[in-house]
Amino acid sequence: MVKLEQITKTYQQGKLPVPVLQSIDLEVGEGEYVAIMGPSGSGKTTLMNLIGCLDLPTTGRYELDGRDIQSRKERELAAIRNQLIGFVFQQFNLLPKETALSNVQLPLVYAGVARKDREAMAKQALERVGLGERLNFRPNQLSGGQQQRVAIARALVNHPKVLLADEPTGALDTKAGIQVMKLFQELNREGVTIIMITHEPEIAECAKRIIVLRDGKIMEERTGRGYVQEEEYE
Repeated sequence: MVKLEQITKTYQQGKLPVPVLQSIDLEVGEGEYVAIMGPSGSGKTTLMNLIGCLDLPTTGRYELDGRDIQSRKERELAAIRNQLIGFVFQQFNLLPKETALSNVQLPLVYAGVARKDREAMAKQALERVGLGERLNFRPNQLSGGQQQRVAIARALVNHPKVLLADEPTGALDTKAGIQVMKLFQELNREGVTIIMITHEPEIAECAKRIIVLRDGKIMEERTGRGYVQEEEYE
């Protein structure tokens, strides 16, 4: 599903090149649940941006679902993001004046899906994350955990090949964080490929595979527990 070969990313700070990622080799198969973790400044968000086609590598080769990515133009990248990738961020990025149902429909609007179909698909996605009774609630009427589940429904509504989650529990309390991790576990069991960025070891352990980044390099790869162990949160 995801294949990175000798990926580097270097930014220019004035005349000074600043390497952020160095010689990254990584493969993620369909149906995997992978956590990428590391301290602040390790390059994990930059790596997620590259995987999510929000940025392009400086050098190296990137294939997503068999498609070469590194030579694509922005319009092509936007289409690939809409078709293949669902994004979940730490801040939920919901439109405050819109209902949960309207928020979840947004990717379908950009994809040109007919209004009647959009509503049915968005309702199904919200029911999938346990919010079938909150369709017409606005974000300020929902808890933090519920808002994140709306964001997850929005990420899933287009049936993407990969769900990318950047610190998905970072803005949540412990109970809501557990609920979101349990939801990810259920989605992965249903076959959703998940790549999650986190700096929290207990969150990373919920994945089946853990990649540790440090100073822009993959330093360690190990098997995660693959399920939520609530005692760690107490």
